Amino acid sequence: MDAFEGAVEHPRKESWIQRLAARNWSQKGSATRVATGALESLPSFFIVGPPRTGTSWLHEVLRPRTILPVATKETRFFDTHFQRGLDWYLAHYPRPIDGWRVGEVAPTYFASIEARQRIARLIPEARVVCVFRDPVERILSLYRVKRAYGLIPWSFEQAIVEDPEFMDTSRYSEHYRAWQNALGPGQVLATLYDDLRDNPQSYLDKLVDFVGVPRFTLTAAQYRSVHTSESMTHPRNYTRTRNATRLADWLKAQRFDKLVAAVRDSPLRQFFLSGGPPFTELPADLAARLYERFRPEVENLERILQRDLAGWKSVSL
Repeated sequence: MDAFEGAVEHPRKESWIQRLAARNWSQKGSATRVATGALESLPSFFIVGPPRTGTSWLHEVLRPRTILPVATKETRFFDTHFQRGLDWYLAHYPRPIDGWRVGEVAPTYFASIEARQRIARLIPEARVVCVFRDPVERILSLYRVKRAYGLIPWSFEQAIVEDPEFMDTSRYSEHYRAWQNALGPGQVLATLYDDLRDNPQSYLDKLVDFVGVPRFTLTAAQYRSVHTSESMTHPRNYTRTRNATRLADWLKAQRFDKLVAAVRDSPLRQFFLSGGPPFTELPADLAARLYERFRPEVENLERILQRDLAGWKSVSL
């Protein structure tokens, strides 16, 4: 049995979740009644990635037509900040609009057992979208981002050994099955980054149909607005960049998201990010070893999705 399945039926943990909801709204009339209303304000859908699968682009194109967190893309509530309570979480969202779906684009939730079980308990009807990408391309992109933001000090080869996130978030079939077990197969959609890249409109139509958002047509700018790690560089000063990232995370936890966003969108950003040497290409022998390592995982996903993923099994020539 999946460890999550055993935990989700534990009555003591379930009652703790209910006490959390009641506590957050206990000073506003009937705790049960108000908590229920607050629970109804929680997201009805999550796009859980994993990281570096087009989730920033999805956040931008969905933002004008859904209720998403403001000032920050990822609240990290269900995996990191759950102890701060539902009032802290809901403060990230603007006022509701009748008929609009509430959601969160949260790629760190994909491999988080805690996020999965908390969402399943608190929002059992939630719909979850997974986006799968060539695992070698994805972890290389993830490395560039983490290195550029001063989150890790290592070379790529060191990082995939020292940082468990690289391999854990690449266990696609395992985590996908776990989300299905938690919420039900009909509530979890598996999609491919290749489809998003090759035909964004068709991909988006499938996604919005699943989460209950009316279809809309992408603009020419949205077709071009794809976030990549290709232009990123190593930090000019690792310590300065690392400290700035830590400060930004602390400020966001204190709900100073707008301040962080203002710095991010200002010329000051260049003082903390970029300026170092460019990232080098992945050596062919290392790429070949990684593709061989991920081959069983890719073949498992092929069987589950009934899709040919041959392009994810070897170095593209």
